[in-house]
Amino acid sequence: MSAGSDLTLALLEAIHAQAFDGPTTGRAWSQADFAALVGQPGVFVLGDARGFILIRVVADEAEILTLAVRPEARRLGLGRSLIQAAAAMAAGLGASCLLLEVAQDNLAARALYDRTGFQAAGRRPRYYARAEGPAIDALILVLNLDPTLP
Repeated sequence: MSAGSDLTLALLEAIHAQAFDGPTTGRAWSQADFAALVGQPGVFVLGDARGFILIRVVADEAEILTLAVRPEARRLGLGRSLIQAAAAMAAGLGASCLLLEVAQDNLAARALYDRTGFQAAGRRPRYYARAEGPAIDALILVLNLDPTLP
């Protein structure tokens, strides 16, 4: 793992489980899931024991793979700080945009992404399976990192 060296696979799994613990939030990721990702080129983890962001930078695009904040650390600005740090890192590595997918019904996350400047770019119908109820659409959001573009 790159930045956030105190973030072990076990800690990533624990934080993710707390952040995605309900029947309508999808499946929390395991240590094996994280291990498969963090070993890949261009994948970075930023954060601490309260929360983290996992991003992948490829060529001129970056993607937020997941963002997880422990419930007791929410609404304190950590999510915004993690996004800003990830955007700065991605831009420094040559990315011109930061992409992500968010469940249409995840209103808290959508509000955070709206406040940090993300714009709608598309939709994946029935992308997120749910343990209870029908699958939910994913909204594809993008944040422009190129200061020369409007």
